[in-house]
Amino acid sequence: METTLVLLKPSCVQRQLIGEVLNRFERRGLRISGMKMMQLSDEILREHYAHLVDRPFFPSLAASMQVSPVVALAISGVDAVQVVRTMTGVTNGREAAPGTIRGDYSVSNQQNIVHASDSTSNAAIELARFFRPEEIYDYTHGMQGYIYGEGECK
Repeated sequence: METTLVLLKPSCVQRQLIGEVLNRFERRGLRISGMKMMQLSDEILREHYAHLVDRPFFPSLAASMQVSPVVALAISGVDAVQVVRTMTGVTNGREAAPGTIRGDYSVSNQQNIVHASDSTSNAAIELARFFRPEEIYDYTHGMQGYIYGEGECK
């Protein structure tokens, strides 16, 4: 099983879509292994978006991420990084396919509802940024035998 990071951004929180987005992940069969609401500091934003700090739009991005708290999620499942990325859709909501989270709830490149780790290595780094080890729970979901076939869970 993999675990990946998802941030429900202020655009999700402000539009009261937290439950809708959580429902999609759970209905897909993914497990919520950690969840907390937090206000992002300048320091964590500069670290999380280090690859964008020097871009002219970074101040606007940082300000938009501090409008309200975010909800940080640790989501687990077989191939969780790829499954979550497919569910979220491409970054720009105007280009995201209908049926994806961004395709259904966003028409913006910046106000695009969620952040999702883009690789297993980045997921590990990002999870450590937002969660202490004891805040991520490893448990067997009661429905696991109805979500995965025999031998699919590693």
